Amino acid sequence: MKSGHNKNAYAVWKIADFRWLIIGRFFMTIGIQMQSVIVGWQVYELTKDPFSLGLIGLAEVVPFLALALFAGHVADKVIRKNIIVLTTCLYILCAFLLLILSYKMQHMYQSIGILPLYLVIAFTGIVRAFFYPAQSAYMAQIVPKELYPNSSTWNSIVWHIAAVTGPAIGGLAYGFFGIHKAYMLVLAFASTSIFFFLNTRSMPVPARDENEGILKSLADGIRFVLHKQALVGSMALDMFGVLFGGAVALLPVFAAEVLKVGPQGLGVLRAAPAIGAVCMSMVLAYFPPVSKTGYKLFAGTAGFGICMIAFAISRNFWLSLSILIVSGMFDNISVVIRSTILQLYTPDAMRGRVASVNSIFIGSSNELGSFESGLAARLLGLIPSVIFGGGMTLLVVTLTMRFAPVLRKMEIKKLN
Repeated sequence: MKSGHNKNAYAVWKIADFRWLIIGRFFMTIGIQMQSVIVGWQVYELTKDPFSLGLIGLAEVVPFLALALFAGHVADKVIRKNIIVLTTCLYILCAFLLLILSYKMQHMYQSIGILPLYLVIAFTGIVRAFFYPAQSAYMAQIVPKELYPNSSTWNSIVWHIAAVTGPAIGGLAYGFFGIHKAYMLVLAFASTSIFFFLNTRSMPVPARDENEGILKSLADGIRFVLHKQALVGSMALDMFGVLFGGAVALLPVFAAEVLKVGPQGLGVLRAAPAIGAVCMSMVLAYFPPVSKTGYKLFAGTAGFGICMIAFAISRNFWLSLSILIVSGMFDNISVVIRSTILQLYTPDAMRGRVASVNSIFIGSSNELGSFESGLAARLLGLIPSVIFGGGMTLLVVTLTMRFAPVLRKMEIKKLN
């Protein structure tokens, strides 16, 4: 890839395993995004407390963080397709439990609150801890190195299309048909994904020392990441940027109290960043960010922080919707670049462990960000907390640019 223009933007789609994997992930992501909207609205309807929304993220991230490193070790020792299939089956079980609870929660809330919902979400966190490093490592196995930027872009496109449709379907289904049918749809989408995952090939486990202990294996993964400034810098940038800058967890409050648009409007607002991300991904498929990559990464993260500040100030639904769309465009630049960096820098035998470290930085940032948003909203108030978060994102960008010069000057075209 010698120029900024990609003459074969669809090259990775010629790989059958990539098609099966990405389509399966598409259906699973729709279910997960629907579930996020439905659970968020259900919890806020029951509690009327923004902090309860933050606890949803905390319930998922605690088991996720506790098991992430071990899950990466497993992904480098076990056939990755098997992990993907098993974790998908367990997620289907979670969706089924949420459906059952939707019939019981109104009565149970009087005696034990929303603890059962938090427990199911915690189990979802366990599932995610094992699914993420396995699918990330598997994708790198089935795609040639020269197509990593292309696969990262299309992975982002498909994920964000699902992230557009999932919240919209979830919000509309909840608003028009009620919570029970909404959860039934979550279960249907999650169940569909297993068919596609089963059609992928089983790839061999990369060769490594069979006598290597678990602790040494985990330490090697952490050490590898910490010694690569481009890896640790991009991971830290995303973690702290999303941790402070994400207002998604508070969207039920904005939809109900500020914009007054109900669950239908919430679904549209949740989908808005993904709409922007899809638009930007299509641009990046033809014009991949292979030159001045580091500067583009920082610009994308800074733009995201500015959008969060603007969103907090807005009182108009259409303006807020537009701002969220633009925020998704900026964020997607960062997503594609970080994913490509991860694939290019990591050897096959360490992909599971490095992906698990990445998931601790990045995968947990959304859930920790949800908790931070809920806590900040309680302490500072709804609007000031989002403005504070956007400002902190800009501070993180400034500090990372200063202390990670390798990342700042990086150009992907020189790594291929």
